[in-house]
Amino acid sequence: MRQFAGPRYWPAWLGLGILWLIAHLPYALQLRLGAGIGALAYRFGKRRRAICEENISLCFPDLSAEEQEQLIRETFRANGIGVIEAAIAWSCNPESLRSRVSIEGSEHLEAAMKLGRGVLLIGGHYSTLELGGTLLSLFHPMNVTYRAHKNPLIEAVMTNSRAKHFARVIEREDVRQAMRSLKDGDTLWFAPDQDYGARHSVFVPFFGVEAATITATSRFARMNDSPALMFSHTRNPSGSGYTLSIGPVLEGFPSGDDEVDARRINAELESRIRQYPEQYLWLHRRFKTQRDKPSAHLYGEN
Repeated sequence: MRQFAGPRYWPAWLGLGILWLIAHLPYALQLRLGAGIGALAYRFGKRRRAICEENISLCFPDLSAEEQEQLIRETFRANGIGVIEAAIAWSCNPESLRSRVSIEGSEHLEAAMKLGRGVLLIGGHYSTLELGGTLLSLFHPMNVTYRAHKNPLIEAVMTNSRAKHFARVIEREDVRQAMRSLKDGDTLWFAPDQDYGARHSVFVPFFGVEAATITATSRFARMNDSPALMFSHTRNPSGSGYTLSIGPVLEGFPSGDDEVDARRINAELESRIRQYPEQYLWLHRRFKTQRDKPSAHLYGEN
């Protein structure tokens, strides 16, 4: 880490140090501090708030203006807690949280693993993303894909921390390594619910809104005839801990039609997100790539 000793990295080191300290506080206090971070982000994060407002307006048109505003505030609160949970995942032994974790559908993953063709575990960008995967590693070994962070220091911290819990940490563009993971019979955790542009994507509904959806999910499953299962991780509303949920094998997936498959995955994700919609990453520009329109047109950008 000596390459990150320069002044340009001092603000990041300070932030990481504060998060490390918070990660070792009592759990109830961590939740309150995370909620506070979310409240501050809501108040001062004008750009992210505008993105969240647009997403909620598009995806939940049946909610009243007051209900949409409440969901937006709850989303910031949940994602603020997610920042603390990421720090916990990077800094602490996940065994310390085992008593706070319940897992549903573990038998589905175990049966799929016995087929010996690798397993594609399909997830989404919930606010519990970083901690959810780490907690699942307590029960099942797996490999993960990720999107590289722009800050080299944070990228190094994340990668080194994840390597403690996962056998392979694969950058999302390293398709060859991801496919090798499945060929080796491993479980690969993959989240296809962000907008990566029109290339290698199809436009299908997500919460009733046309969204650029990557087709890599089908390609990964097809490559080794690997069974695909849905995986979600939620923070219990009571504040008691977390629930990890693994669904049964998606029969008939992939179908041979990328658009049909993308519609199915989006529908599966949507049904899980609707359980606790505030815990999803609505701060992401999910609909920035639009068919025949400028990039990020919906968000007032060009």
